[in-house]
Amino acid sequence: MIGFIGGGNMAEAMIKGIRQSGKKDIMTSEPRADRRAYLEKTYDVKTTSDNREIVKNCNIIILAVKPQNMDDVTGEIGDYVSDDKIVVSIAAGITLSYLSSRLKTSKIIRVMPNTPALVLEGMSVLSMCECIHDKDMGLVRDIFMSIGKVMVLPEKYMDVVTALSGSGPAFIALFVEKMIDSGIQAGLTRFNASELAIQTLIGTAKLLESGMPPDKLREMVTSPGGTTAAGLKIFEEKGFSNIINAVIEAAANRSKELGKKE
Repeated sequence: MIGFIGGGNMAEAMIKGIRQSGKKDIMTSEPRADRRAYLEKTYDVKTTSDNREIVKNCNIIILAVKPQNMDDVTGEIGDYVSDDKIVVSIAAGITLSYLSSRLKTSKIIRVMPNTPALVLEGMSVLSMCECIHDKDMGLVRDIFMSIGKVMVLPEKYMDVVTALSGSGPAFIALFVEKMIDSGIQAGLTRFNASELAIQTLIGTAKLLESGMPPDKLREMVTSPGGTTAAGLKIFEEKGFSNIINAVIEAAANRSKELGKKE
């Protein structure tokens, strides 16, 4: 049985994906009674308010809690996690060494999923110690494949992964939000500006997904002395590249700070 400690948005996205993949044995602990009722009704899963009940009944335990709550959660369940349990953490910044020091199992996998998992288009990056058997890794990989794409990387890359794909949807959403605002300011209705900006984002993403390099796509759209060139010149003058570098660095540094629990 797959158990979730925490029943928030990311846990819900994963439950949705797992259910659609055909698996039925899911249990979730969640402190809020209304949230438990919602998850039971919507996804037909078992729920509880007791985190230890998840540990007792599930062989795969997914820690879907905020990094700031990890001390409390691992302190509560630590004595109940035996070495036959697989523990998966999706909390930003929380390291494998921290988790292994708090839990009585070496079967620990750290994962950074992202919000597009809500529409089963997520990007999840897995890190684990070499002691994880292929069978166990495969079980966890299948869970995250149900909500999008999966990549496996050494843990040393997880802070930049957190910044790039974990926080990335918020950065991209801000860019689209400001495009919409600019369209409205120029006279478009919110509906029209939103559809133009969002469909442009979707279409561009599909072109990039097809294998077209970003710089090639940019060159295709840009004519010398044209409208795109005029806009790109402003990006250059305002130091757009430096801003993006600073944003990713700040998010990665915060991930490192959250992980300083050992």
